[in-house]
Amino acid sequence: MFLMSFTESALDMRDELVHLRHSLHTTPELGLHLPRTQEKVLAALDGLPLEIKTGTALSSVTAVLRGGRPGPAVLLRGDMDALPVTEKNDLPYVSQLPGQMHACGHDLHTAMLAGAAHLLSARRDELAGDVIFMFQPGEEGHEGAKYMINEGVLEAAGARPVAAYGMHVVSAMLPNGLFASRPGPIMAAADTFLVTVKGRGGHGSTPHRALDPIQAGCEMVTALQSMVTRTFDVFDPVVVTVGSFHGGSADNVIPDEARFEATVRTFSQDNRTLIKRRLVEVVQGIAAAHGLEVEASFGMGYPVTVNDQSEAEFAGRTADELFGPGRYFVSPQPIMGSEDFSYVLEEVPGAFVFLGACPPDRDPATAPYNHSPEAVFDDAVLPDGAALYASLAYSRLSS
Repeated sequence: MFLMSFTESALDMRDELVHLRHSLHTTPELGLHLPRTQEKVLAALDGLPLEIKTGTALSSVTAVLRGGRPGPAVLLRGDMDALPVTEKNDLPYVSQLPGQMHACGHDLHTAMLAGAAHLLSARRDELAGDVIFMFQPGEEGHEGAKYMINEGVLEAAGARPVAAYGMHVVSAMLPNGLFASRPGPIMAAADTFLVTVKGRGGHGSTPHRALDPIQAGCEMVTALQSMVTRTFDVFDPVVVTVGSFHGGSADNVIPDEARFEATVRTFSQDNRTLIKRRLVEVVQGIAAAHGLEVEASFGMGYPVTVNDQSEAEFAGRTADELFGPGRYFVSPQPIMGSEDFSYVLEEVPGAFVFLGACPPDRDPATAPYNHSPEAVFDDAVLPDGAALYASLAYSRLSS
C-alpha cells in the first residue's frame, strides 16, 4: 500500500512533468551533445538534495541521491537524445527544428526520470541506500551508455549499484498504460554488414564484355536471406535486412562497383559469432563464382539487452503492487530493436521495461511506431512511469 503513495504524488506532479516533456519535445537535440537538454534537466533537478556531475565527452547528467539509511545503490536510467527525423504531427508542442524529432519517446523518459528524482528526494530519509539517476545522451547509435560507463556513472555513488532499471515508451504495439518485460533477452544485438562488390564497367548492351557488380550484388542480397533460413534455428532468430544498395549512374552503363549495407540482429552470442563468418563466406563465394572481387566488413554494434531473471520478476511484482493486476504482463518474446542500456546490463543485473504510450484514440496495432515522423506518445503515462522508476529504486533498496 505504501508504494501507492508514489502514484498519488506523481499525479500531483503531472503538470510539471508534461511541461518538461513538451519543452524537451519542441527543441530536440541529436547525438552526444545536448546542451539545451542538459540545461533543462539541471533546471528540473534544481533544489533537490542531489550530488550532480555533468559529462566531459557528452552532455550527460549523473545525479546521486544519498539515502537517510545505509545501504547499497540502485541505478535508474533515462535517455535524452532525439532522432534525425522531420516531425509530421500537428501538435501545439511540435518540434521547432526541421530534421530533428523526439520520435522515440526519449523526452518522456527524461521527464519521468526527473519526476522520480523528485519523488525519491521527498522520501530521502526512508531510503536504505543511494540512487543514481543516469540522464544519458547518445542512445540512438552513439553508444552514450558506454561513454557514461567510461566516465564513472556506475561508481558515482562510491560502489557499483546492485541493480539497474531502464524504461522505454512505445507509441504502438502495447495498449496505453500497459507495462511489459521478460527475463532473459529482451532486445537484440544490432550489428552492421558492409559490402563493396568490385567488377569491371562496360556498356549495358554488351554485359559479356564487363564484370557486372550490380547483378552479383543482387544475387548476394537474396542469397543472404536463404543462408539465414538454412543456417539458424527459428527459435534463436537472426534477421539480416539490406537497407541500402547503391550502384551505377545510368541505365546503359555497367559500373565498376556496387555497395550495399545490412543491419544484422541476433539474440545469442553463438549466433552473433556465426553470422559474422557466414555473411562473409556467402558474398566471397558469389564474387568468386562471377570472377569479381569483394570487400566485406562487419561492424559490431549494441550487444543483446539481457534482463536478469530475478530483477525482471521483481520489476513485474513491483508494477503489480503499484498499479494492481492487469497493468503488467510478461512478454512472450523479445523484440528485434536494440538498446545501449545493454552495456549497463552487461555490468549490473537489472531489467528493462516497456510502457505503452499509444494515445487512447489510436489502435496500438496500426498506430505509427517509434521512429516514425508521425509517432505520438500520450502524456498521461508520465506520472505512472515516474512512479514505477521511483518504486523500483525504493523497493529494491528496502529489500
